[in-house]
Amino acid sequence: MSFLLRRPIFSIGLVITLTLVAIALVSLVWTPLPPTKMQIVHRLKPPMAQGLLGTDQFGRDVASMLMVGAWNSLSTSLLAVAIGATLGTGVGVIVAAIRGLTESVVMRICDIIFAVPPILSAMLLGAFIGSGRFTAIIAIAVFMVPVFARLMLGAAQQIWTRDYVTAAIGMGRNRAKITIVHVLPNIANQIIVQVTIQLGLAILTEAGLSFLGLGMPPPAPTWGRMLSDAQTFLGQAPWLALLPGLAIALAVMGLNMLGDGLRDLLDPRDQS
Repeated sequence: MSFLLRRPIFSIGLVITLTLVAIALVSLVWTPLPPTKMQIVHRLKPPMAQGLLGTDQFGRDVASMLMVGAWNSLSTSLLAVAIGATLGTGVGVIVAAIRGLTESVVMRICDIIFAVPPILSAMLLGAFIGSGRFTAIIAIAVFMVPVFARLMLGAAQQIWTRDYVTAAIGMGRNRAKITIVHVLPNIANQIIVQVTIQLGLAILTEAGLSFLGLGMPPPAPTWGRMLSDAQTFLGQAPWLALLPGLAIALAVMGLNMLGDGLRDLLDPRDQS
């Protein structure tokens, strides 16, 4: 307990993130009402008047939609970040081992990918394969690859300058083995931190894609689509926009705080 009290940012981020994960997992087996069940007679009821958080323009239970939306957002974002982190880390450590012209070429490719935001990528993909969850995952993952490639390249290059790596080279070990035995274990902490931080960005991006109709197709509830649908009823039912907006903000804030806390926690220079 004293450990958590000494790191309030980490503790708050951990609580918010665990709460988000718990709600997402519970939604797989239970929600107050079926999230797609329409009850027109109960449309636009305020919180507590009909259900815990009210109903939307179709009479659907907002609390149930938020719960299922948490799972849809978290699972989509987690899969996208996992793909991006795996590919990006692989590219980063391989380039760090090869160096030379390969590094310049890969970095220029990363610059090109950075120039195309995930929303535009999703629009381009949607024109060819249609919008949907797969499109959102690929668009976010493609954007994540250069993020991790750049970060892990820099981290891996620092490891290659260490004395124990120089000794391993002198002993005749090949670069592939050095990468697996020495480089990857020593940058694992940074990978974990970046996955946590980038997951928050992925959730925000997924919400933006759903808001534009490029995410999971209806009737699957998503926080972004709930925000989009609420635009027409801002004056009549402001909670329809406030609740999913608050959910997105808390999820992103919690993951960012958790990532910052993990960075401090895993920093070998700060073990107090």
